[in-house]
Amino acid sequence: MRLDPGLRFASYATFAALFVTGVVWLAADQLKDSAHGETWQAIAANMLMIHGTTAMIALVLLGAMIPLHIRGSWRIGKNRITGAAMVGTNAVLVATASGLYYAGTDLLRTIVADAHIAIGIALPALIVAHIARGRRAGIRHLAGDACSRPVDFANIMRTVTLSSEDPVSR
Repeated sequence: MRLDPGLRFASYATFAALFVTGVVWLAADQLKDSAHGETWQAIAANMLMIHGTTAMIALVLLGAMIPLHIRGSWRIGKNRITGAAMVGTNAVLVATASGLYYAGTDLLRTIVADAHIAIGIALPALIVAHIARGRRAGIRHLAGDACSRPVDFANIMRTVTLSSEDPVSR
């Protein structure tokens, strides 16, 4: 069950922006103790703000997908394995993002941060797998529909009469 083109574009753009801002933040955070530390610190802070704002948009898009994509696909039994993985992965990302904001101890914050980073880096591969599997299932579904249509034997086997004016009979 394909997403509406507008929702599909918004989702792809939002999740791409989340990935890019997350990776740039990760690199900038690692470089903040280097020679140009102040610049990298500013980049890290800006990426984190953009990442958080984009995450709010992603939450709205994920919420829109529940009635428009997830429920319908689950009901008809399409792409359940990667679909469930997508729902679970995004739920863990939301939970770990909340944990990053509200974590009480440094140890808990480190564990939550590492989980959020690892899952966030893996998410694009899961998205690609989900899309590819869904498209393959859609193609098989369409081919299955074409192959399962009843054949109109009466129409195929009707008698063909050639007249003398027919160019084939000359």
